[in-house]
Amino acid sequence: MEEDLLQIGRRRFRSRLILGTGKYPTLDLMNEALKASGCECVTVAVRRANIERKGGEPSLLDALDLKRYAILPNTAGCFNAEDAVRTAHLAREFDLSDMIKLEVLSDPQSLLPDPVATLEATKRLVKDGFTVLVYTSDDPILAKRLEEAGAASVMPLGSPIGSGQGILNPWAIRTIVERARVPIIVDAGVGTASDTAIAMELGADGVLMNSGVALAKDPVAMAGAMRHACEAGRLAYRAGRIPRREWGQASSPVAGTIAAPPPGVPGE
Repeated sequence: MEEDLLQIGRRRFRSRLILGTGKYPTLDLMNEALKASGCECVTVAVRRANIERKGGEPSLLDALDLKRYAILPNTAGCFNAEDAVRTAHLAREFDLSDMIKLEVLSDPQSLLPDPVATLEATKRLVKDGFTVLVYTSDDPILAKRLEEAGAASVMPLGSPIGSGQGILNPWAIRTIVERARVPIIVDAGVGTASDTAIAMELGADGVLMNSGVALAKDPVAMAGAMRHACEAGRLAYRAGRIPRREWGQASSPVAGTIAAPPPGVPGE
């Protein structure tokens, strides 16, 4: 097959896996996992990365190879549109990127996205010239509204953030993919490699994860597994799976074959 690149706005990536940078026990382990994943784009929580280096403390950015990875700032920890927009502008002021992963949550328990505030913030950031990758629920109608608002990528959840429950509603993800004209990246809820493969087999253009790798018993090994699952799922989607059938269907042709001898009759 021809080179298969993921294009978001004006950027193109060979890897369709995007990893977060939070929750790792050490920064060295984080870097080992990022390398094993083969990812080319990593998310950084603007409000938690100390990008302003307050108090003279180092920033998470100091531990990343900025020549190797594109930085995708995110608005994690924002619970209203105003805070999310302000956080995005802070990231751009510090020259992190004109891309932003927009995340506006409804409450700290469910961590589900607030649909109204998310749509409002998307419109404002698009107007302000950002390339917006927007985290949302798996509602196909809302996904389309976010695309119409100018989002460069729509990112429906597989299941709640950090839950590890995988893809709870395959129909919704497939429907969003089929209706979209922008890249669809499944974000949140991935717990293991098979979850990533399923997302890609449904036609997602990519998968974003953090907890599934960072909190694994062996983050580096899991990062490698996620890499292979992402590649395998994408290849399987492009290859085209056989249709599901209610009954079995012989793999070999029936006509012209030699029937097996009846019970009790010796074969040749």
